[in-house]
Amino acid sequence: MLTPERHQIILETVKKYHTAKIKDLVRSTGASESTIRRDLDQLEQEGLLRRVHGGASLRASASDEPSMGEKITKYHKEKNAIASYAASLVRDGDCIYLDAGSTTYEMISHLYGKDITVVTNGLDQLDKLTEYQIKTYVVGGYVKHRTRAVIGTVAMQNLQQYRFDQCFMGTNGISLREGFSTPDPEEAAIKSTALSLSQERYILADHSKFEEISFGKFANLDEAYIVTNYEGLYLNDYKEKTNIKVVTS
Repeated sequence: MLTPERHQIILETVKKYHTAKIKDLVRSTGASESTIRRDLDQLEQEGLLRRVHGGASLRASASDEPSMGEKITKYHKEKNAIASYAASLVRDGDCIYLDAGSTTYEMISHLYGKDITVVTNGLDQLDKLTEYQIKTYVVGGYVKHRTRAVIGTVAMQNLQQYRFDQCFMGTNGISLREGFSTPDPEEAAIKSTALSLSQERYILADHSKFEEISFGKFANLDEAYIVTNYEGLYLNDYKEKTNIKVVTS
């Protein structure tokens, strides 16, 4: 097989599954492992993919930060299924934390009627929680316009007065090597603090977040339970690192 043909197969595989293992690319192309490694190195240099442990993934900027509106409309069906399952974990009497993620936003309609208290740093979450008449406290501090998240030193200090039965939050990246990450270090600090204040910790993430690394790491994989629709090539590798619940829409 000629090099351009191999490259096309590699890129099509990565685009379809978001990730690709070297051993699977060896099988699909008939090339040697060393040849596939060289192909991946070349494609990474050309900016077409990103090398990860044991393979490659789709390329994304570590500092990219979609707006809340962009997040809500992307993979909506999958996020709603994840959110529905996550909401089923919440018990009457619980005090929970919801961060400013798009999947936590989807949770709120599924929480209607539960006798709970919610703390959030998300302004969109605040609007929807009050609409559904759920008892809510909002963290004070600086508002980041793009994600409508409350962040900063004041927010950190405000957050530390609470203790949570459960926290639910989103992430921009999940990596076997780097754990959970988000583009803004200040948002990462809020997430890390909320995790430390919670007895049960859940990361809600659709399949597109896997094998991605953003600028600000906020937790190792073993620090939170993942609820996702991801059924990709690395699922068993992730299950060796943490607990994962796979839900389908």
